[in-house]
Amino acid sequence: MKKISLLMVFVVILGLVLSFAVMASSKTIGVSLLTREHQFYRDLEEGLKEKANKYGYELIVTSGDFDLAKQSSQLSDFISRGVDAIIVCPVDSRGIGSSIAQANDAGIPVFTADIANLSDQGKVISHVASDNTQGGRVAGELMIAGLKEKVKLDSDNIQVAIINHPAITSVLDRVKGFKEVMDKYENIEIVADIPAWGQRANAMAVMEDLLIRIPGLDGVFGINDDSALGAVAALEGAGIINDVVVIGYDATPEAREAIANGKIYGDAMQNPKVIGETTIDAINKHFNGQSVDSLIPVEVGPYTK
Repeated sequence: MKKISLLMVFVVILGLVLSFAVMASSKTIGVSLLTREHQFYRDLEEGLKEKANKYGYELIVTSGDFDLAKQSSQLSDFISRGVDAIIVCPVDSRGIGSSIAQANDAGIPVFTADIANLSDQGKVISHVASDNTQGGRVAGELMIAGLKEKVKLDSDNIQVAIINHPAITSVLDRVKGFKEVMDKYENIEIVADIPAWGQRANAMAVMEDLLIRIPGLDGVFGINDDSALGAVAALEGAGIINDVVVIGYDATPEAREAIANGKIYGDAMQNPKVIGETTIDAINKHFNGQSVDSLIPVEVGPYTK
């Protein structure tokens, strides 16, 4: 009986020790996405969750919804909760700096995904994102291919517009890459570069205005698929969907369908799930005392019919 009692005591103690070890090793990560409206960020969130589950990390996932004050409040809440790390996809690359600095002061490591911190405030351990300059070049080459297919590239005056979102770094980079390709052609002019803030309704309104002001427009680059699909809606409404080359960015399922139907010529295709997985991998390395690259790029490729 004594042996049985001692064995039971040992089992109980061992269970308590193992439970304590699990509790000690578990980590909580606060996440503030740009939005959950875009398929891109839903895919990124899926990548975060799958890899976090692998490591046994708990995620608290929120969305800034394009509102800097809301996102700043979310980061403040993470700091109050004492999370072990923060992932943020800034709604404003410069405005987010003070919130990141507050996390730094609290000793909480911050990682950015997709969109970088451009502020001179705040330190980020690592930024994980598509190589958006390279992706912008991919979008530019797709525009050239689309113009060639529509027998427009030999025209003396080709007019191209950009539907932009200049408040975030990832878009600034992709527009830079796109313009690099356009600049190689003397007969191509970027006649408009207008923000729609990555939102479809805004992009549709911008495109409708462009068609009034620039009736001979040859091509439009939407900096994400909501921008491109908003442009498509305006072009369809005007009955000229086959006359303008539309290029998008992300290759979401809805955009792929539009590409299959010939409404969008092609997309620069990101890998948001990989971005999410890679971000958690970087955090895991940091937790384990390993060095992490300050910038981890994820390649972008073309997607066409």
